[in-house]
Amino acid sequence: MTAKKPVTGPLHRRNNHQGRYDLVLLAGSYAPLADFFVQNPVAQLTIDFANPEAVLALNRALLAHFYGIQHWSIPTGYLCPPIPGRADYLHYAADLLGPKHGGHGAAGRILDIGTGANLIYPIIGSQVYGWNFVATDIDPVSIAAAQAIISANSQLKPKVELRLQSRPERIFSGCIKAEDRFFLTVCNPPFHKSMADATAGTRRKVSNLSKNKAPQGLPRLNFGGQETELWCKGGELGFIQNMIRESGDFQEQVGWFTCLVSKQEHIKALQKAIATLPVQDCRVVRMAQGQKNSRFLAWTFKTRAQLARI
Repeated sequence: MTAKKPVTGPLHRRNNHQGRYDLVLLAGSYAPLADFFVQNPVAQLTIDFANPEAVLALNRALLAHFYGIQHWSIPTGYLCPPIPGRADYLHYAADLLGPKHGGHGAAGRILDIGTGANLIYPIIGSQVYGWNFVATDIDPVSIAAAQAIISANSQLKPKVELRLQSRPERIFSGCIKAEDRFFLTVCNPPFHKSMADATAGTRRKVSNLSKNKAPQGLPRLNFGGQETELWCKGGELGFIQNMIRESGDFQEQVGWFTCLVSKQEHIKALQKAIATLPVQDCRVVRMAQGQKNSRFLAWTFKTRAQLARI
């Protein structure tokens, strides 16, 4: 039986998470998932997607079944990512690199800005494409949790290096070393300008999931999230504008810079910021997961010939 909740729209053709979740199959890879099985009003098997513990179990099952990750844990209240959408970002980012680096498992080097406690991009990218990652974060708790995931899964140890960003106001500076070269960078930026904005977003999402009024005194979203994961001064727009400005200092060391953009209305301002730099190519890559539309911005300072030599 499959989950009632549809998890995909037209996902990338290489994305493992097409169609609905096959919960019975997933429980075969992570047995505790079965503890959260329920039936919807028409007797179809599903889970309660507004229940944080159920979503955590689902993620563990997905990571075990599709990526061979047997031990995955995050601190209470930290971001529990929607895996199909995170995978889609990496697959579309791989297309920027072409078949040499994106489609045939070449061990390229990728920089993950704000990897979080969940380490989701290095997990997926290393296991699907064989990429090597440098994963950064400003939160020592996130770095420690990510290190615990690496230590518990031997296949990740040679593929992922963690770096703590000790200067929260900077993005690349202090994390990219002089000898580093990266095919591309990826980032899921803080979306909100304040904790109040983040809390309002939490209530909207839980209300949509339950199709009822969000519960009073809501402690956290089903996907969780700490302050540094959810908001920063200037919000998403300010964060990415800072990233764009700083990218010019590292143009010789990176092929493609990319970053998720949650709000379509930010695209024009970000493109305007990129236009002030000697960028050779700038793209808005659009994605869809079920009824949700998303996108990421990609820019490079290199010509096609230069990119081909990375």
